[in-house]
Amino acid sequence: MTTEKPFSQACENNKQAILDILKQVFDKPATVWEIGSGTGQHACHFAQHLPHLTWQPTDRAGNIAGIRLWLGEAGLSNLQAPLMLDVADADWPCDSVDALFTANTLHIMSLREVELLFERLARYLALDARVCIYGPFNYRGGYTSDSNARFDQWLKQQNPHSCIKHFERIRGLASAIGLELLADHAMPANNRLLVFQRQTRRRNHAVGFGG
Repeated sequence: MTTEKPFSQACENNKQAILDILKQVFDKPATVWEIGSGTGQHACHFAQHLPHLTWQPTDRAGNIAGIRLWLGEAGLSNLQAPLMLDVADADWPCDSVDALFTANTLHIMSLREVELLFERLARYLALDARVCIYGPFNYRGGYTSDSNARFDQWLKQQNPHSCIKHFERIRGLASAIGLELLADHAMPANNRLLVFQRQTRRRNHAVGFGG
């Protein structure tokens, strides 16, 4: 059983830069679902500085105890108890999602898991919902920096299904479910923050997610 809070230095390094953009994107009251909350540091920081939002942390079962420790210490009324969620779950613990944030998750997932994430978003995202995705991406088939190339090799050594995903692939999956790219922000340490918004009219035809 977890007895001390988990800690991510990366969260400490990037939380303010991310917050500066989230203030602009999530400017109206909403419940923001965070996919892969990890330690819970982001959830606490963003909920504290965005009091008009309700923040809903989620993660796989193994991280829930650590998130609870961070949330318990923060004591914020707009922070919800963390929920167990895997993007591959057939049913998510909600009826709909008004807004969504995820950081440093897509490169951990396999490509199939990323496709499943967008399949689930097609089902659960409300019309006009905004989606923020933070992390490293490749562009035009290549790495944006030597450090990202090294990081990608490290990822593949940890899990052959993990890798930095291609921006064009992510944009295509998003577009297929009616998500329009609003912004692609350059972030510290060769990361990006992609901002999407669901179009007001759902597509009437079936969406394919094959390669």
